[in-house]
Amino acid sequence: MRDLSDSWIWENPTHQYQKTSREFMESFQTESNPNHSTDEHYPEQSRVQIPRSSSMTMTPMKIKRRVMRQDRRKARAAELTREDKENDDHIVSAAIEHTEGFDTTIKGKYGIWRREYENPNSDSTLKLMQDQIIMAKAYANIAKSKNKTVLYEALIKHSRDSQQAIGEASSDTELHLGALDRAKAMGHVLSIAKDQLYDCLLVSRKLRAMLQSTEDKVNIQKKRSAFLIQLAAKTVPRPLHCLPLQLAANYYLQGYHKKGNLDKEKIEDPSLYHYAIFSDNVLAASVVVNSTVQNAKEPEKHVFHIVTDKLNFAAMRMWFLINPPSKATIEVQNVDDFKWLNSSYCSVLRQLESARIKEYYFKANHPSSLSVGSDNLKYRNPKYLSMLNHLRFYLPEVYPKLNRILFLDDDIVVQRDLTPLWSIDLKGMVNGAVETCKESFHRFDKYLNFSNPLISNNFSPEACGWAFGMNMFDLKEWKKRNITGIYHRWQDMNEDRTLWKLGTLPPGLITFYNLTYPLDRGWHVLGLGYDPALNLTEIENGAVIHYNGNYKPWLNLAVSKYKSYWSRYVMFDNPYLRVCNLSE
Repeated sequence: MRDLSDSWIWENPTHQYQKTSREFMESFQTESNPNHSTDEHYPEQSRVQIPRSSSMTMTPMKIKRRVMRQDRRKARAAELTREDKENDDHIVSAAIEHTEGFDTTIKGKYGIWRREYENPNSDSTLKLMQDQIIMAKAYANIAKSKNKTVLYEALIKHSRDSQQAIGEASSDTELHLGALDRAKAMGHVLSIAKDQLYDCLLVSRKLRAMLQSTEDKVNIQKKRSAFLIQLAAKTVPRPLHCLPLQLAANYYLQGYHKKGNLDKEKIEDPSLYHYAIFSDNVLAASVVVNSTVQNAKEPEKHVFHIVTDKLNFAAMRMWFLINPPSKATIEVQNVDDFKWLNSSYCSVLRQLESARIKEYYFKANHPSSLSVGSDNLKYRNPKYLSMLNHLRFYLPEVYPKLNRILFLDDDIVVQRDLTPLWSIDLKGMVNGAVETCKESFHRFDKYLNFSNPLISNNFSPEACGWAFGMNMFDLKEWKKRNITGIYHRWQDMNEDRTLWKLGTLPPGLITFYNLTYPLDRGWHVLGLGYDPALNLTEIENGAVIHYNGNYKPWLNLAVSKYKSYWSRYVMFDNPYLRVCNLSE
């Protein structure tokens, strides 16, 4: 038997086999328990029962495996029991380990703590004190409920002292002097509180309640923050309000309103480089023009078509009359002078006149408090009501004699010569733009309502989005494909705002679907108006950088490290800017 392989079995076992098997089992049990002799009788539950049925085949290896399986089951059961016991008080024990016996931690592990404290990037003491404050609040609530006034007041006092010692610190080196002494004192109070009040179930329940309460407060603060950012983003700072007032006043007082447009031939010459800028912000438009001209190799061939509203027309025209860019041509127009742009032709104007849209924007009982957040306020931004925002869909009507035009938003800065864009072959497409999708981000499903069959049956949710802000439009191809008609049709279908929310990007994605040629990403770098973690090398190498988002460079909200790219093109020595206190 000992010389046979484990895979060998016997059929019709004889008495000799049964005897040998019993001998094997006795020897195996003796090896596994050396404290017993082969003559001792084991308890019944410790024996391995060997079936005596002649129909069953049992090898020595199978018997050995059965014994091992039983041992593993016992070990696993013991391990699960131990883990279950540890998990019962896991929430509290983690915090208690930081707080109880603080002096012992300092004395017994002084060398380790000392090295951490001397490390300028260490925050072990700071984290310890923050944990102490959390436990102190939990014990304070329990003490108050049990009428232990003295202990309650002591916990509150030490919590306040520890909070003052922490202040705005983000590492141990920034802690106030005496922070360690306060941490020791807090450790003593927490030790007393633990002796008097500690109940694992009660403390864990209190910590869960505190966690829930903190999460609710964080969510409320997020909503308030989003609301205030939206409010600040659409509010005009006083200096920017002052500038157009000063310019408009002098425009009429000094007789500039009597001057006509110059270079009529250049304005309609399709062989030149034409730009369309639709803006009501004088300072922002001036930066777009200045940055483009300063980086152009042949500025005399560049023509800027600026369209503004009636309120800012005088100020915008006055600025470029007294501050003409070097050799370039500027045309300033008033959108209200486009008589063809009326509600009978333009879907957006017709919708803005409807009672439903007026109710959406101007109904008095619409919530706009801090508790509501940014959702409602965001889509009530005045820019969505401005025809300047939708004029980009009427470029062939505005510039009927041009073949190509580069559309620029007023929150961009040009850092390279853009003339190579006119020589790019758009492959029969209408719109040349930089795509914005990265992995699953900025695809059509982010902007459009794919639960509506009108959207899901006509567009792919995985289609890549692109950016407005710097777009090369082929106006010949535009007319051929009746792009404005496509835009009108989809705007009419979205009158109830079920296909997309307000704005121009969603209808742009629909209108130019399968008609957009992807430009190299280096032409248009986005995100300077919302993302503080952009790659600075990409920004510096970008032909156009775009402050899309709420943190515009002319606002106090602006990301400080990005502001210099914009401010270098502002003429801060201009007398109008000095009068209005506009400075770097």
